[in-house]
Amino acid sequence: MNPTAPIISKVWSFCTTLRDDGVSYGDYLEQLTYLIFLKMADEYAGPPYNRDVGIPPEYRWPILKAKRGAELEVHYVELLRELGTRKGMLGQIFTKAQNKIQNPAKLYRLIDMVDSTRWATMGADVKGDIYEGLLERNAEDTKSGAGQYFTPRPLIRAMVECVRPEPLKTIADPACGTGGFFLAAYDFIGNPANYKLDKAQKDFLKNQTFHGNEIVASARRLCLMNMFLHNIGEIDGESPISPNDALVAPSPRSFDYVLANPPSAKKAP
Repeated sequence: MNPTAPIISKVWSFCTTLRDDGVSYGDYLEQLTYLIFLKMADEYAGPPYNRDVGIPPEYRWPILKAKRGAELEVHYVELLRELGTRKGMLGQIFTKAQNKIQNPAKLYRLIDMVDSTRWATMGADVKGDIYEGLLERNAEDTKSGAGQYFTPRPLIRAMVECVRPEPLKTIADPACGTGGFFLAAYDFIGNPANYKLDKAQKDFLKNQTFHGNEIVASARRLCLMNMFLHNIGEIDGESPISPNDALVAPSPRSFDYVLANPPSAKKAP
């Protein structure tokens, strides 16, 4: 039996439970993003990593997990608001964050589910598969209108295979949505069948290759978490995704490749 199957089953089953309360896939995905980030930050704060992600002591995972009922709801709302003012990836993940789970008991159940897994030591392919699956479900949820941020992955892979990006080259997506082009390019360049990467090339691929723009805060946070769970970037690093509109002014820097599917959503009249 696949050892990750119980984790995936828990994630999906709880999503269904919240759907019965009127919580959309998008709302569920956002709350899952906040909580997984907080849990991983707590794991990275301990040995052998001992890293400081920038979360104040009063908002760290053990404090959140100890709360119950109305106290939990108040603390969680305060936590989301405060972390959204921080710099770097932390601030971008929590920008304009809101609690969409109004039942404190179910919020605690979600926290407990996230707490039961060691996310930092889980393989990037497993974490990525769970998250990509949720993104795809969210895109299929027509009421959320989220499909505009989720280009079909087979189409993205075909485009990347045609371009064949090379190691030590930069890649930009000026309308990056949930980061599909970045993940496909990362997989292509990191595939030993395409390139045999040395240590410097692997570091460049992880930390310097990808640069994006996404003006919608919710899509931007999903992109950042999607990239991070696939082993792109660092939890305590700077955000590779800018909130600036790429159409307003030319980019101050140039890139070797641009991989993009320009947004096609219609604006309301």
